[in-house]
Amino acid sequence: MPHPLDSFFAPASISLIGASRDHEKIPGRLLSMLRKNEYPGPIYPVNPNYPDIDGLSCYKSVAEIGAPIDLAVIIIPARAVLAALEQCAAAGVKNAVIISSGFAEEGGDSAAMQDAIADLAGRTGMRISGPNAEGFFSQAQRVAVTFSPAVDVKPDVVPLVATTRRIGIVAQSGGIGFAYYHRAKALGVAVSYVVSAGNESDLGAGEFLDYMVQDASTDVIMLFIEGIRDVDKFLAAAQRAAELKKPVIVTKVGRSGAGMRAAASHTASMAGWSAAYDAVFAKFGFIVSNDLDEALTIAAVLASNPPPKGDRVAVVTVSGGAGIWGADAVALRGLQVPELSEAIQAGIRTLMPSYGSARNPIDVTAQGVTSGGLQKSVDLLTASDEVDAILVVLSLSSEVRMPFREAELKPVLAAQRKPVVFYSYTLPSDFARRELAKSGVVVLSGLTHVGVAMRQLVDYAKFEPPKPAEDARLPPRDLSAHLESPVLSEADSKALLRATGIALPDEVLVTDRSGLDAAIGRVGFPLAMKIQSPDIAHKSEVGGVRVNVTTKGEVFLAFESLLNNARRHRPDAVLQGVLLAPMAKKGVEIIVGTMTDATFGPMVMVGLGGITTELFRDVVYRPAPVSAEEAGAMLAGLKAAPLLNGFRGAAKADVAALARLIADVSVLAARHAKEIAEIELNPVLVHGEGQGVTIVDALVVGRG
Repeated sequence: MPHPLDSFFAPASISLIGASRDHEKIPGRLLSMLRKNEYPGPIYPVNPNYPDIDGLSCYKSVAEIGAPIDLAVIIIPARAVLAALEQCAAAGVKNAVIISSGFAEEGGDSAAMQDAIADLAGRTGMRISGPNAEGFFSQAQRVAVTFSPAVDVKPDVVPLVATTRRIGIVAQSGGIGFAYYHRAKALGVAVSYVVSAGNESDLGAGEFLDYMVQDASTDVIMLFIEGIRDVDKFLAAAQRAAELKKPVIVTKVGRSGAGMRAAASHTASMAGWSAAYDAVFAKFGFIVSNDLDEALTIAAVLASNPPPKGDRVAVVTVSGGAGIWGADAVALRGLQVPELSEAIQAGIRTLMPSYGSARNPIDVTAQGVTSGGLQKSVDLLTASDEVDAILVVLSLSSEVRMPFREAELKPVLAAQRKPVVFYSYTLPSDFARRELAKSGVVVLSGLTHVGVAMRQLVDYAKFEPPKPAEDARLPPRDLSAHLESPVLSEADSKALLRATGIALPDEVLVTDRSGLDAAIGRVGFPLAMKIQSPDIAHKSEVGGVRVNVTTKGEVFLAFESLLNNARRHRPDAVLQGVLLAPMAKKGVEIIVGTMTDATFGPMVMVGLGGITTELFRDVVYRPAPVSAEEAGAMLAGLKAAPLLNGFRGAAKADVAALARLIADVSVLAARHAKEIAEIELNPVLVHGEGQGVTIVDALVVGRG
């Protein structure tokens, strides 16, 4: 099915507005790169100062061309860009890339010019990339709309190509996007597209991601982002990638305070809250990498291998020490390096000298290379059900000798039975890279990155998109009567939650001593007593809590004491009274909360609760709403997960009930996003399996 951006990435004709004869300057380099990469369509330079450029007729304006234009590339001073775009729109140009800088990244009037560009795109339907973009490269279509030297073509140099599967690159930094391409090319990883999003006046990272997801020639996607503007398009594309099982490797920068400042000055984008981005990435199975070489290694492994069926790795080497190192690298990432069965070991021993090792790691020794034992070991392990992936650790520095024969290796790898990853502990020679590329091998040279990549390959193979949230469990309710003030006390917060259908203990708010007897009769002993005020979020800090109260006399004394403590510590606070609640039976303390991210909206959070929440910061976030199944996956991602699953002989907790509560709270946050800014339930006590949960404390913050 055609995509709206087909004519952008594969234009039938291109106009260069601001073209130049000077190949040392960006306008001249743009034309040079197009021609060096053998762009197949007509190119129309536009510059009133030249009658022709490099043998091409040059036009004074787009209007003079008189032929259909799919793409205009604009590299003129910022003040002249808007007028040029108006001319392009009038001439029926479908798409534009603005290379020119000096817009929102500078602020002031320059930002207003970018707003005018966005308005023009909306008004005319012309799709615009940039400004402040480094362009794009469509490799298969030979469209090099960029000045990046990474796409330069050197005569008589045959490109190194090891993979048939291709990666597509979307970057909000042109320099980094083309750095990905440059390094991928050096490894022999084929690339479909590289696109620099620039300031995203119209086309953004989300829409470019959507193109890569639907593109049949793109098998793995690499993203480099600072912040997302076209959020809905981004989320829709991410969902589709998850459903199609098309891997997305993402690097998000602007995580530190300094990084956020730099992001703002770079493209005037809002870097956003990193935890929210990570939550979105986790939801859709994105592979997060914060290192350029690591990201490329992951991409190379994904592009050259099938998904594994499990996490058992066989390490095959020609050097005992290197094999141990390789085994450590994958084991440190939680992958198994199992000792092989006696039958498999016996078969491997026939392929190596007596001083080799067949246990795993498998050391066929240097002699195993010349005898063919290395290849035959790979053959045997590829066919075996005892391992799910193979890591080959060897030296590939030779300029003349190869450890494998193409006729033997290529059919084994082409069968794609399981991943076979190749790591060279010496710097691989160009000869070795090119010879092994003929069999589909990408030679890797960073062992730590290889370990990470193999872990990510295993994890991605297991990923399944989460099921939609069950928002029918909680019937819609009008909560306006509960949200008359922006900050609610615990009692008011719990009243709101009860109104939505969330189960809470039977508690009584007592405003006067005269109500204590009735409250005691209703709640029973033992009980807890807590001061109530919308102005006091942390009650224990003002001496506003009593627990395990067991007699009527204690209740009356505590009532006066709690009120007096609150008045002394917070004389300005509005006091509603004292909440009497039954003491909850023991359970694992968990925090469940929601908050609103400026980019992605409502987020739901779960973590280790109680007073240790801020100390350990063991929390997991997801975009709200989530299903109970997804909530269960969040709980499994906590470091404290063993506490819920019977740690050291303790009874298993009611994880199913907790997951349902998390799902319900997430639905509430998403449904009432315009009214509710935050919800915090802390602690939630999770009782034994089948015994449910108890919400001990609650806080709801409205939008006011």
